[in-house]
Amino acid sequence: MIGLTVIVLLTAFNGVIEERRIGRAFEKALPFTALLIVFFAIVAVIHEQHLFTPVIDAVLTMEVSSQPSAFFLVNGLLSAISDNVFVATVYINEVKAALDAGDISREHFEKLAVAINTSTNIPSVAAPNGQAAFLFLLTSALAPLIRLSYGRMVIMALPYTIVMTSVGLIAISFI
Repeated sequence: MIGLTVIVLLTAFNGVIEERRIGRAFEKALPFTALLIVFFAIVAVIHEQHLFTPVIDAVLTMEVSSQPSAFFLVNGLLSAISDNVFVATVYINEVKAALDAGDISREHFEKLAVAINTSTNIPSVAAPNGQAAFLFLLTSALAPLIRLSYGRMVIMALPYTIVMTSVGLIAISFI
């Protein structure tokens, strides 16, 4: 909502006040917006159906010292194939519910929150749909001009993903 408000206000302040002209500002973003709506719908279903609950329960039954690393890996994997922010929201809500139920301590919750937040941003670079900027570039009119495809973006991001995920996992495990 904030982004849309900024676009409309900036357009209006630049003298464009006719509806049909304002609409053109949104045309190039329509494929990206459509994908975001699909991600919202998918994650909403996942959240409402509690489809992550078995994974979260399995991780929470593990030894306490290995839970942050496990959350880093499972959240990172799902963040790489879906939108990272949506996946992290579901995970953090489930872990918060475990905190509220008294299943985990506040200190342990904070460690898990760091692991979830870190894995939301680092491994999600593995695929364009993990990062909104990559997805926007892939759905833009520029992509065909520079011969950019989904597979090419995955291949280009793979070395970065492997190195950064490894460093992130080591940091979560030992720091």
